Amino acid sequence: MFASQSERRGGKRILVLRYRFIGDTILTIPFLRNLRKAEPDAHIAWVLAPGSAEVADGIPYVDELIFWDPPTIHADSRSTHKTMGDKLGFIRQLRSRRFDKVYVLKRSFGSAVIGLLSGARSRVGFSTEGRRFLLTKGVPYNHGQHEVQNFLDVLRADGVPVTDDYLEAWLSHEEQAFADGFFKERGVDPGEKVIAIHPFAANETRGWHLDNFIELARLLQERYGARILFLGGPRDREALVPIRAALPVTPLEAVGATTLRQTMAILSRCNMLVCNDSGIMHLGASLQVPLVALFGPQSPVKFGPWGARCRVIYRKYPCSPCRQKFFEECKPSARMKPECVEAITVDEVMGEVAVLWEGR
Repeated sequence: MFASQSERRGGKRILVLRYRFIGDTILTIPFLRNLRKAEPDAHIAWVLAPGSAEVADGIPYVDELIFWDPPTIHADSRSTHKTMGDKLGFIRQLRSRRFDKVYVLKRSFGSAVIGLLSGARSRVGFSTEGRRFLLTKGVPYNHGQHEVQNFLDVLRADGVPVTDDYLEAWLSHEEQAFADGFFKERGVDPGEKVIAIHPFAANETRGWHLDNFIELARLLQERYGARILFLGGPRDREALVPIRAALPVTPLEAVGATTLRQTMAILSRCNMLVCNDSGIMHLGASLQVPLVALFGPQSPVKFGPWGARCRVIYRKYPCSPCRQKFFEECKPSARMKPECVEAITVDEVMGEVAVLWEGR
C-alpha cells in the first residue's frame, strides 16, 4: 500500500489526494511541482491508484506514494482495499503518518471523508458534493476551465504561489534504450519520421470509427512518407487484422506487446500522435509530443490535452457534453456512432496534422 519512502524531511507533512485514472494522475503533476517549490522542506505524500501510478515513476516532487484501491467499475481497479477491514487498516496507517495538511483534489464526498479521517488539521479542497463541512478551506470548482487550472486554483486559494503549469514525465535510461531498440529492430532509421496512432477507446462507442483511422494512416503514409505506429492494449490486438490488410505499407505495432512505461518511451520518440480522447492522449501531452485529439461526447475544455502543441477537433451539439448514455438522447449513425463523433472527417484531421507538421 505504501511505496518506498525516502528519508523523511524535517518540515511540514503534506498529503495530496488525487487517485484513479492515468489522465488524472498526469494532470496532477503541475500541482505537485508548484507545491514542492513552495514547500522545499516538506514531506509530501501522494495518494493515487496503483493502476495509474506507473506514469508517475521518477517524479521528484513527492517523497512517498500511497496506494488507495477500493473496488470500482473502472478497469484499472485491482480491489486491494475490498473489505471494511482493508479500508480501516488503510485509514489507521494514514493516521500514523501524522499529516499536518491534506489537499483533497478529488471531488467526491468519500475523498473528503478520507481527508478528515487522515487526522490532518488543515484540509483544503473543492466545495463539491456537499462536503464543505469536512474541509477547513473550501475552494470553488470551475467547470469552465481545464482541470490543471482547477488543481492550481486550490494552491492559489491556500496562498501558495503558482509559477508554471506545464506537464512533464520522466523516463529512465533503460526505458529510453528500449525505445531505441524497438525502432532499430523494425528497421526505422534514426532520422525517419514516425506518427503514432491510438485508434482505440475504453468505451468503443465514443471513439472515432476504425475505418477513419485506417484511411488517415493511408493518407499519412502517402503524403508525408512517415512510418505509422499503432498503439493499444491487449484487447485491441484483433483490430490489427483489418488495419494490416488495408494499408499499402505495413505499419509498426505496439499493441498489447509493451508495458505502460515501454509505451511511454516509444511514444516519446514519435514525431506526432493522433488519438481519441484517452489516457494515451494525456501521456503524449506529458511527453511533449505534438498531437491531434478527437473529442466527441466529452468536452475538451476540462479534460483536453494540455500543451502548446496540442490540437483538438470537437463538434459541439446542443447535448454536448453528454452523460454518455449513448443513443438515449441521440440517434446512432449507420456505423453506430454518436453524431458528434461521426461528424469529424478525415480531411479535418489531416488539416490539423498539417498545421503541426509544418510547425515542427
